[in-house]
Amino acid sequence: MLVRDAMSTVVLTIGPTHTLRQAARLMSARRIGAAVVHDPDTCGLGILTERDILNAVGSGQNPDIETASTHTTTDVVFAAPAWTLEEAAEVMAHGGFRHLIVLDDAGPVGVVSVRDIIRCWAAAGRHPVELVG
Repeated sequence: MLVRDAMSTVVLTIGPTHTLRQAARLMSARRIGAAVVHDPDTCGLGILTERDILNAVGSGQNPDIETASTHTTTDVVFAAPAWTLEEAAEVMAHGGFRHLIVLDDAGPVGVVSVRDIIRCWAAAGRHPVELVG
């Protein structure tokens, strides 16, 4: 199976000045765990995850003041729609993250998460022992 088969095509894109609370509300409403952060001043893409928000709030930071820009991961590894799920899972495991922004020539086309990959593997009847390796 390929990343294009597993990825969510619901891509929430926010700006760097969104507060963490605004980002959390938008992510919650769409039932997604990550937002793509587009900074037009740097022409770059980053990712803000539920874990980033949780870490900020857990450390006592105010979600109504803190902005996405200060909590966004900008050193992002991107996936291609034609990657295999095994390639995506390997990159995630190696990098210690749970979401990949999926890019094609036009830009972001989806986000694939560990949950998406597991869902596809489970539907295909893959045994958990096959997943360890």
